[in-house]
Amino acid sequence: MATTTTTPAPNPLRAGLRLQRTAPPCTVVIFGASGDLAHRKLIPALYALERMRRLSPSFQLIGVANMDWNDEQFRKEMRGAVQQFATPDDQVGDHEDQETWDGFAARMQFLGGDFDDPALFQKLGAMLKQLPQAGGNVLFYLAIPPSLIGMVAQQLGQAGLNQVTEQGWTRIIVEKPFGRDLASAKVLNHQLHQIFDEEQIFRIDHYLGKETVRNIIVFRFANGIFEPIWNRRYVDHVQITVAEAIGIERRGKYYEEAGALRDMVQNHLMQVLAVVAMESPVRFEAGPVRDEKAKLVNAICPLLPAGAASYDTVAVRGQYGPGFVNGEAVAGYRQEGDVKPDSTRETYVALKLMIENWRWAGVPFYLRSGKRLPRRVSEVAIQFKAPPFKMFADVEPEMVEANTLVMRIQPDEGISLRFEAKVPGTDMRLRPVKMDFLYGTSFGEPQPEAYETLLLDAMLGDGMLFARYDMVEAAWALTTPLLEAWEAEGPEAETAPAFPNYAAGSWGPEAADAFIRRDGREWRRP
Repeated sequence: MATTTTTPAPNPLRAGLRLQRTAPPCTVVIFGASGDLAHRKLIPALYALERMRRLSPSFQLIGVANMDWNDEQFRKEMRGAVQQFATPDDQVGDHEDQETWDGFAARMQFLGGDFDDPALFQKLGAMLKQLPQAGGNVLFYLAIPPSLIGMVAQQLGQAGLNQVTEQGWTRIIVEKPFGRDLASAKVLNHQLHQIFDEEQIFRIDHYLGKETVRNIIVFRFANGIFEPIWNRRYVDHVQITVAEAIGIERRGKYYEEAGALRDMVQNHLMQVLAVVAMESPVRFEAGPVRDEKAKLVNAICPLLPAGAASYDTVAVRGQYGPGFVNGEAVAGYRQEGDVKPDSTRETYVALKLMIENWRWAGVPFYLRSGKRLPRRVSEVAIQFKAPPFKMFADVEPEMVEANTLVMRIQPDEGISLRFEAKVPGTDMRLRPVKMDFLYGTSFGEPQPEAYETLLLDAMLGDGMLFARYDMVEAAWALTTPLLEAWEAEGPEAETAPAFPNYAAGSWGPEAADAFIRRDGREWRRP
């Protein structure tokens, strides 16, 4: 009897084909459609997904705002937003792009009204029922001030728009900040959980949509060479830096309420730290990944344990004064609009975090973020321990530099590894060199904007890149005592820094340099 051999079907990924993720039929409802976020990020991102054919032909968009617009005015306004804020490749230009825009715009509607008016939500429900082609699936995006989130969620519930039915799913995206301290974060989570199940809630942090942040998981767990040395035995310390050359950009009122710790560290930097330091998930799925991130944040030692007399060993804060950035004179924070002339709000934060687990015990994680620094750069730097035996001390009197692995989040996204090499010649001379990987040149295709990735994930129901309530509360539990200590400390207190304490265009206050030097280390100068 003849034997038949079955040849396995080729894996399309290995065959060079890409399995493109496409959103199911759905309606996206943007509350706050007249606002800055919708103009700068949301509409350009949705149009980019349309151009990439990642949206269903049945996709529908409803903009909701307290504006006296009709559908055509809304479409005209959003076209202007795409022309102004989309990447050059996604702007409406030639005949083909015009056809794409016309098809996209034809599926856009506008609904005007006050968010505290129940009639608005009844009208919205009626509009959604008239869109059967969207499959009954609805994604609400709350691009609104944090103070309105609870009210809008409650209105959605009272109108019956929060229900998951056999006809489709309902999800809600909430923008940061997720509260302003632990107590308010718990209140917000409670308000949302009264109306929506946790699986329906997508708390968006655009940093998690950046390619390099997403690639950290792949870099760690898809390469057998790095994970075995990703621990206290080989790593000396880790630095996570988010530096901005810009100031507060006409957001004085917001920044006076928030400050750098709330605005950047509690969310963006803590999310990046969790991805860098978490244990391996059992599966590459939203639940296991978010479980490990929450465990990691819960393992961080309290910044201000009960009875602590001072925060000086774990934190430094700063505020920029006048200076020069990129050769141009810029004002200090206290001279910005809507900022009090004697404000003590921090525009720079540096923290030292210690993680109490088997992998990282004894390894410090230094986090820093600031406005009006010399350049815009976000990176994670893993500095490994120096060789235990200085065998080149006789031929190379200068100190051999430690190996450093740097993951650049922005700009020039990529990864570089610094190591020692011999300089060509008859003498034995050592010099640090780098191996560089750049996203922009390695793959030959454009990187998606963070909001493109995150909006598509939300439509697909993939919560991996979104913050879960327990991690949000764990991050606030860590940072709230420090916030309270700073806010209770008046400007006349002996321990209070004399603001401003760093010039715009510098790398932060001198106290931050002294802070890390106490441990025998130095900040990187990216």
